Amino acid sequence: MQTNSVMPVLKRETAQAHSHCNMLPKLPVPDLQHTLDAYLRSVKHLVSEKQFQKTQAIVETFGMHGGVGERLQKLLLEKRENTENWVFDFWLEDMYLKNRLALPVNSSPALVFPKQPFRDVKDSLVFAARLILSVSQYKAAVDGKTLLVDVARGQKADTPLCMDQYKRLFSSYRQAGLKLDTLITADSTSDTGHVIVACKNQFFTLNLMEGSCKLNEADVQGQLEWIYEQTLSAEQKQPDMGLLTTEGRTDWARARDQLLKDPVNRESVELMERCVCVVCLDDPTDLESSDANRAALMLHGGGHDKNGANRWYDKPLQFVVGADGVCGVVGEHSPFEGIVLVECTEHLLKNIRNSSGTQSSSRTASELPHPRRLLWKCSPQIQYILASAADHLHRLVRNLDMNVFTFSVYGKEFIKQQKMSPDAFIQLALQLAFYRCHRRLVSTYESASLRRFRQGRVDNIRSSTPEALAFVKAMTDRGTSAQDKMEKLRAAVDAQSKITVLAVTGMGTDNHLLGLREIAKEMKMETPDIFCDETYHISTHFILSTSQVPTAEEMFCCYGPVVPDGYGVCYNPRPAHVLFCVSSFRESEETCSGLFVKALDEGLQDMRILCTKHTDHRNTPNTPK
Repeated sequence: MQTNSVMPVLKRETAQAHSHCNMLPKLPVPDLQHTLDAYLRSVKHLVSEKQFQKTQAIVETFGMHGGVGERLQKLLLEKRENTENWVFDFWLEDMYLKNRLALPVNSSPALVFPKQPFRDVKDSLVFAARLILSVSQYKAAVDGKTLLVDVARGQKADTPLCMDQYKRLFSSYRQAGLKLDTLITADSTSDTGHVIVACKNQFFTLNLMEGSCKLNEADVQGQLEWIYEQTLSAEQKQPDMGLLTTEGRTDWARARDQLLKDPVNRESVELMERCVCVVCLDDPTDLESSDANRAALMLHGGGHDKNGANRWYDKPLQFVVGADGVCGVVGEHSPFEGIVLVECTEHLLKNIRNSSGTQSSSRTASELPHPRRLLWKCSPQIQYILASAADHLHRLVRNLDMNVFTFSVYGKEFIKQQKMSPDAFIQLALQLAFYRCHRRLVSTYESASLRRFRQGRVDNIRSSTPEALAFVKAMTDRGTSAQDKMEKLRAAVDAQSKITVLAVTGMGTDNHLLGLREIAKEMKMETPDIFCDETYHISTHFILSTSQVPTAEEMFCCYGPVVPDGYGVCYNPRPAHVLFCVSSFRESEETCSGLFVKALDEGLQDMRILCTKHTDHRNTPNTPK
């Protein structure tokens, strides 16, 4: 799961710059030899010498003059000329749409809000009403193209960024397919739309306008109270259909095909697909409201016996409002990156906080049409699939090992004082923690934003560099002097910063290799040996999947590992502390989130001691953020 980039953003300039997306440069195609050299450098220390020699020979053959690599490179350059973004479709399919795993935990990230001080259910419904109205206002700004334009910070700062992803926040839907999902994006500017409200595993449509009038806070609150009251009775209770969206994508696609044979189900599915977002009114759970528990509940709902069926995971935005104050948002990741979700959510939270109070309505509750409950016809086959989905979700809930850790000894200000990039420094701390746990480094994914380019998404920063290996070996060797450790730390930070700049400027390795591989498939060519090589499979099996997700609001991001034997690590560097969300799977004998966090804590403290004793200011003061 790739959530965000090392490129925090700020808002700047006026909305006119929304037309700038077409004026942004196209994503470049890197030089073939540059990519092949970078690839070899990134994998040499991760495989055996024998395996590397085999890989080196394969790569040299692939890149030879007049060879397969040059022919594929020429085709990619032609594709760049004829498309807005040469890698967009390749990347979207490979990263998300071809993935057959269930969306919860495996793919969909979540933002966890501070625990809300709700005194009762009514308080939670007031919060939900304000949230829905804030969504409506934000959607109007997106549709009207009046949002201020995001501008890069950090590496290569002050560049305007493509705003294309924002239009998919409220208008997209990921439709399950037997082999390949489809990301559907509709024109959402023609109407205000409707919200789906999930409560006790039942789904209701809530229209944001009645006639020519928009609903106000009192109207929406009244509608939510009516929905809540309806679900207290078992009368008209429908099957827990949200469970189907927690299944693996192929199983869900088969079930969806069965559902759509009945016109009642078809109408309900269409209403789900066309909604602006889903608002999940969750029941309280008996779990302690720790950060880790709240994070896990956002990702999977706690299973069928809690709120796991009170979801529809195919929709990009699911806002969770728990009666016990456990709140957040779950994002289906294929339409947009984490920073877009953060920007939207921070706007909503500020708007809710600034709400002055419930407006009185000129209408009585009886004058407004009631929300409509979605109805389902459930065949024995669908009932069997629902039971199976509940079992699979229960296993996923038990399997997730989530640890939320706040490192409070220091934050990014201390790192900046050492004239180092906070992101590069933290990445090295993650490499050190992994090495102390496993005595090796592995292929690591850190997402790098490509929104400087037209329709840009992300590429990968391969953080497990040779310099990182030299640093972690020095830190775990008692015979290495402090001065030598410090030199290796600075060399590793510099190397990390350099590959970050390459990635965010379109010169990364992974997207280019992906494009070469996929263009060969498009041309019905035999798969080149470079992509059949064991080293390529090792290098794309991201045991350590990491993202920096900075937030201004007091909330944090979390997600699951992207491979069964891996870790998902999301972090938010603040001035005086760093918050980490570390996930792994309990079924893996290789991983343990608690041990990783312990090693991370120790490593960060060791790095502080090293820097404090051996600070020098030879680097330039213009430190990347």
